[in-house]
Amino acid sequence: MKARKLLWKVLVTTTPEAEDAVTELLEGIFHCPVSSFFDLERKTTQVTAFVQGEVQAESLEELRNGLDRITGCGLDVGTAKISAVKIRQQDWAESWKRHFKPIEIGNTLLVKPGWSRKRPRKGQAVVVLDPGLSFGTGQHPTTAYCLEAIAKHSRGNASRSFLDIGTGSAILAIAAAKLGYRRIRAIDFDAEAIRVARGNARANDVLKKMKIAYGDVATLPTEPLERFDLICANLISDVLVKERKRIIAQLNSGGALVLAGILKSEFVHVQKKFEESGLKLIGSRSKKEWRSGSFALSKFF
Repeated sequence: MKARKLLWKVLVTTTPEAEDAVTELLEGIFHCPVSSFFDLERKTTQVTAFVQGEVQAESLEELRNGLDRITGCGLDVGTAKISAVKIRQQDWAESWKRHFKPIEIGNTLLVKPGWSRKRPRKGQAVVVLDPGLSFGTGQHPTTAYCLEAIAKHSRGNASRSFLDIGTGSAILAIAAAKLGYRRIRAIDFDAEAIRVARGNARANDVLKKMKIAYGDVATLPTEPLERFDLICANLISDVLVKERKRIIAQLNSGGALVLAGILKSEFVHVQKKFEESGLKLIGSRSKKEWRSGSFALSKFF
C-alpha cells in the first residue's frame, strides 16, 4: 500500500492590514498556495498554508523573522501567532475546497480548481489549477492584475507574443495560451516551479503552445534575438529595479510591460526607475498593501 504524504497546516493569526504581506511570506517559505479567512468576531485574519512533507524548525524560524521584517516596514501584524499541526489527508482536500473559489476576469477568462462545477460563459476561456499542485492560483491581487492585462491585450490581435518572468505555476502563460497568444515563453529560477508549471500546462492541454524553461531574470540578454508584445514580471521590487534594463530589453516596440508584486510604499521608487529607463506608466491599481502597474515605451506616447 502506498503511504500517504505527510501534511501540515501552518497558520498565522494576523490583521487584515497585513494579510497580503503574510500571504506572500508563507508562499515564499513553503512554496505552496495560501488561503486566508477573516474572523468577523475577533477582527483577525487567519492565513494558512497546507504543506506537503515535514515542516522544519528552520522554516518556522524563517517565518518568525519574516513577520518581524513586515512589522519593521510599518505594518501591524497583530499577535502574529504561529501554529503548525499535522492534519489528515481528507482535511487537506476539504480545506482547499472551502477556500479556493473560481475567479472570473470579465467575460474573457475563468480560472477555477478542478473540483469546481462552475461552467464558463459563452466565449470564456478556462484555466484549471488545483491549489495543492501549484505555485500561484490567481487568488493574489497582483496575479489577478496580470491576468486582467493578458485578457485586455489579447483583444483584436491573435498573433501577440507573451513573456512570463517568474512563472511559478504558469497560470499567466496558460491564460495567454488559452486566449490565443501565439508565441509564449515562461521562465523561473526554481526548478520545482518549472516542474509544476509544465505539469499545469500539460493538464490544460497547452504545453505545446509555449516554452517553459529554467531561467533567471539576472541572465536575460540585453540584446535578445526575440522580443515580446506583453511581458509580466511579478517579482519583488528590489529585483525589478536592479534588473530593469534586462527586462525592458525583452519588450517589443509598442508593447506593454506589467510589473506586479510591489508594495504600495515601494511603487513610486520602482516607477521612477523604469521611467528613467525610457518607459511611461499607462495604468496602475492598488489593492490593500499592493500596487501593480502597466508601462510602455515613452516614445510611443
